[in-house]
Amino acid sequence: MRRISAVNGVTVSYEEYGSGPPLVLVHGAFSDHRTNWELVKPLLAPHFGVRALARRGRGETSATHGHSLEDETGDVVALLESIGEPAFLLGHSYGAHLALAAAAIAPARVRKLVLYEPAWPRLVAPEAVRSLEQLAQAGDWDGFALAFFRDGLSVPAAELDELRSTALWHDILADAPASLGDLRALGRYDFRAERLRDLPVPVLLQVGAASPRDLYVTDALGAALPDVRIEELPGQAHEAMTTAPGMYAESVLRFLGA
Repeated sequence: MRRISAVNGVTVSYEEYGSGPPLVLVHGAFSDHRTNWELVKPLLAPHFGVRALARRGRGETSATHGHSLEDETGDVVALLESIGEPAFLLGHSYGAHLALAAAAIAPARVRKLVLYEPAWPRLVAPEAVRSLEQLAQAGDWDGFALAFFRDGLSVPAAELDELRSTALWHDILADAPASLGDLRALGRYDFRAERLRDLPVPVLLQVGAASPRDLYVTDALGAALPDVRIEELPGQAHEAMTTAPGMYAESVLRFLGA
């Protein structure tokens, strides 16, 4: 792990591997800088000098409480500024919001931007958030993760049962406390696609064809951004980098010109 300092004394860590033009990866919730990209790492490393950011509470990055999505956006900008040349930038889910906001703040630092299903900030209804808070307070992280995937992301019961039988569920539960901070920050975020009408960065919006489209801001961004394309990944939902790493990486490589 490498470390840099961001604003307010926050330590930001990241894993670096591969060779080629710089590519910054920003992971989503219920994952970290390793688990989110584990299966696509060998597909990206031959083409890029990858910096896989560990968001707050992961890796060696500061574990802050009560931080905002804007605070974590500053962490992404700090990493981009440390590289010394414009980088490709890629974000998944909550991390896609951070990547997009960072590109809006520092567009000269971003060559191209890839976003996979950033969620609407009110993804989880207020009553569901209260239920999640109660589960977290009780330390029932299994129930917390189950309720979020079932009620927030509308993952079918059969898929959830299958996921819970794999080693991936252990990683999801390990990240659940930090992911609670993500949900709180996302719920306070004032997202407005129209603010991005002048973003001078080419953008690829990836979406799983099996995902409930209305959960994500993909179409709102597609209508607002000046240089944008939307690509559906057949048969995939919210985790194509894990469920179909070859398909996912091919889409990324094609857009980035690798």
